[in-house]
Amino acid sequence: MQANPSVNSRGSCSPQFLQKLPPSPWRRSSSSLRFGSSSSSSAKPPSLSLLLSSRRFSCTALSQPPPPLPQPFSVKIPCGDRHILVETGHIGRQASAAVMVTDGETIVYTSVCMADTPTEPSDFFPLNVNYQERFSAAGRTSGGFFKREGKTKDHEVLICRLIDRPLRPTMPKGFYHETQILSWVLSYDGLHSPDSLAVTAAGIAVALSELPNSKLIAGVRIGLVGDKFIVNPTTKEMEESELDLLLAGTDSAILMIEGYSNFLPEEKLLEAVRVGQDAVQVICNEVEALVKKCGKPKMFDAIKLPPPELYKLVEEIAGEELVQVLQIKSKIPRRKALSSLEEKVLTMLTEKGYVSPDATVEVNETIADMLEEEDEDEEVVVEGEVDEGDVHIKPTPRRTTRLLFSETDVKLVFKEVSSNYLRRCIVENGRRSDGRTLEEIRPINSRCGLLPRAHGSTLFTRGETQSLAVVTLGDRQMAQRIDNLVGVDEFKRFYLQYSFPPSSVGEVGRIGAPSRREIGHGMLAERALERVLPSEGDFPYTIRVESTITESNGSSSMASVCGGCLALQDAGVSIKCSIAGIAMGMVLDTKEFGGDGSPIILSDITGSEDASGDMDFKVAGNEDGVTAFQMDIKVGGITLPIMRKALLQAKDGRKHILAEMLKCSPPPSRRLSQYAPLIHVMKVKPEKINLIIGPGGKKVKSIIEVTGVEAIDTQDDGIVKITAKDLSSLEKSKAIISNLTMVPTVGDIYRDCEIKSITTYGVFVEIAPGREGLCHISELSSDWLAKAEDAFKVGDRIDVKLIEVNEKGQLRLSRRALLPETNPDNSSSEETSDEGSPKKVVTIARGNMEEKTEQAKAKVGTTKARSSNKSSSSENTLLPQKKFIRKPVAPGKGRLDTNKEKVRKSGGKPVSSIAGKDDISIVNKEANIG
Repeated sequence: MQANPSVNSRGSCSPQFLQKLPPSPWRRSSSSLRFGSSSSSSAKPPSLSLLLSSRRFSCTALSQPPPPLPQPFSVKIPCGDRHILVETGHIGRQASAAVMVTDGETIVYTSVCMADTPTEPSDFFPLNVNYQERFSAAGRTSGGFFKREGKTKDHEVLICRLIDRPLRPTMPKGFYHETQILSWVLSYDGLHSPDSLAVTAAGIAVALSELPNSKLIAGVRIGLVGDKFIVNPTTKEMEESELDLLLAGTDSAILMIEGYSNFLPEEKLLEAVRVGQDAVQVICNEVEALVKKCGKPKMFDAIKLPPPELYKLVEEIAGEELVQVLQIKSKIPRRKALSSLEEKVLTMLTEKGYVSPDATVEVNETIADMLEEEDEDEEVVVEGEVDEGDVHIKPTPRRTTRLLFSETDVKLVFKEVSSNYLRRCIVENGRRSDGRTLEEIRPINSRCGLLPRAHGSTLFTRGETQSLAVVTLGDRQMAQRIDNLVGVDEFKRFYLQYSFPPSSVGEVGRIGAPSRREIGHGMLAERALERVLPSEGDFPYTIRVESTITESNGSSSMASVCGGCLALQDAGVSIKCSIAGIAMGMVLDTKEFGGDGSPIILSDITGSEDASGDMDFKVAGNEDGVTAFQMDIKVGGITLPIMRKALLQAKDGRKHILAEMLKCSPPPSRRLSQYAPLIHVMKVKPEKINLIIGPGGKKVKSIIEVTGVEAIDTQDDGIVKITAKDLSSLEKSKAIISNLTMVPTVGDIYRDCEIKSITTYGVFVEIAPGREGLCHISELSSDWLAKAEDAFKVGDRIDVKLIEVNEKGQLRLSRRALLPETNPDNSSSEETSDEGSPKKVVTIARGNMEEKTEQAKAKVGTTKARSSNKSSSSENTLLPQKKFIRKPVAPGKGRLDTNKEKVRKSGGKPVSSIAGKDDISIVNKEANIG
């Protein structure tokens, strides 16, 4: 204890010093105050006057000065063709460690904190990673209703996993202090991706903290543009990249890789990994100097391992029986046998006095004993203000009698011994628990068309792992919208959703939102299949794949790849080729088994081999290359030769699985389901899109209502997609849109057109389904009309001529131009255009538009018109026109053939149908309509 005039020999504060303490209210602290006897955490802390009136008031905190805050320090580290800036000691100084890493104008802030007391021992390191992209980093706010970041998005969950997975292998066993890593994107320039930066920032923060990790880690992204590998490529470079590889590791080994490629060969992938490993090595070597200067002492004394004697006792009791249990092939019986054997070990050790449910036995303490030692237990702060986290009250040391082992120790040791026995059987016998050889694949069978109403379905089974894959097709409205930092709406037309219910492993559990594991496995399978999908132009559907794991015993994500591929084919999706996935494992032949540490690679691993092994390496692709891969390591890392061996063995396994998938019975239908929606794609002029939409979307809504189609999607480039359940409604909507977007020519004549509405300044005439024009009152008759309704009524049919198309696309029609009085000099009633060529005459009958071409000497039938009694002169001035949008008439049942002429009776003259002037394509079935 340091000398202090205000503290007596027992550590208590002198009365003179207590009088100098400034009065201040106590605030509630995260640590509960125990004064005299224990109280609940919700109890109100005692006032300062009550503490001062106590018999003795300890202030041992005054005897030791607080540790100095970390000093600001920054260093530039080379990364690829540029440098990243690492800063520490500037912000977050009360955390165990905090760093800011900058690349360009992208800044990631990461902090590491640990709980003061350890949690209950377990076989899972209590690490929690949270990553968040603040929208303010890109100068925008959330696109949703709530303008504050809330639930973690799937994209952020995937980055959390990228941070978590390489850190776990570096954490020692026996460290149970809960650890939290928080990472925020504070600035984003849209050019430098923050995910690989966040992995490196977390690795540096952990290395600077008290966390007793074994190795410093860093992460980089590798892209492939042309034949050149790029370290940490920009977002623009990634648009042209054939590879998206994120690698994390130490200065000497690889800990985690995850990526996606366009059927990249294995040798090319290994070359990319080598480039990434070299970049990680440079970063780790540069950060070592920073850790030596700013790093904190590691908490190696907090590591608590089970006593070595316990391993010998467990092996003596369960060794022989454990070998037999591990040879049980079926998962559930083997799991129950292991659980029964564990209970047997616990019972025997308890009967011998080695185990107690409570590892400590309390010795009764009297009130006098508690008061006597109270001086050494409590701490006070020099300042009058007591803030949360400033005061840490240590629990009173209890006189305990330690028994030999706890139940938790026995369970941890039993699991570790079981894993060692499983590994020993593989190393020594070359056989696995289910009797397979190292490279053997479990039996595979698959069925397509399992669900009759689904658009596509497959039940894929490999051993005791089973995936039910279902495909649903829809229009663009079914696409998944992504709210990202850039602020540009991103729509995913293909997404795979993976679910892992507890029943798949024979357990009872909670069902709710997808876990991080489910999101990660779903994205891996999605990216694996994405490369084989047809383009949107060839297959304009939004595709959703659901993979529900109905049985699980290893490699369920790769079963989702195989089942999803078959389900896509069953739904009629014209994929480029078949894709299969396989999970590879590894067991090191270590000195413990009498080996030299050489790797033993396992194909198609089971759940127990995943848990007890040293590697989980998932690879998806076809016979020629890889589309997706993901590797997690449970040891200190692996080298490139080990990866090469695993990749080549995985290639042989994929070939076998692809051959088995061809034996699917029944096979995929490879055609669209009768329950799948029909999607018709039309190409119109971009300036005509507004005619389809109408003001406020009224026109497109009316088309949907009249025709019965499900949706009409328009794009600025002139693409129109019509989604319908049946062909008849599709044809109706197509006819209306074709007529709306046709290009009328001044001088065209339209016969038998219906008057849709009457106004004070004229009538609106439908010249084609959904297309109307204004015939001004002055153009209705050769005689003067006071009111249009005096001579016409809604529903009357008249012949009109197009005399003007204004800048808004509105049509001005004339009936008077077709009356005999308007052409007195033309005795033969010949109608010609201004250039003398025959005029185009269009007849509208029963909702169909027909083009009628009159020859030069054909006579025009006279049209009888009702005239008004008024004899004043005709009106020559048009009233101001307004925007006219009217409900279209549904086309009739008759279809217009664009390739053949049709003859129908319309004045006894032949009439030919017209085709739309815009390019039209159709999906699923050809619709021969106008």
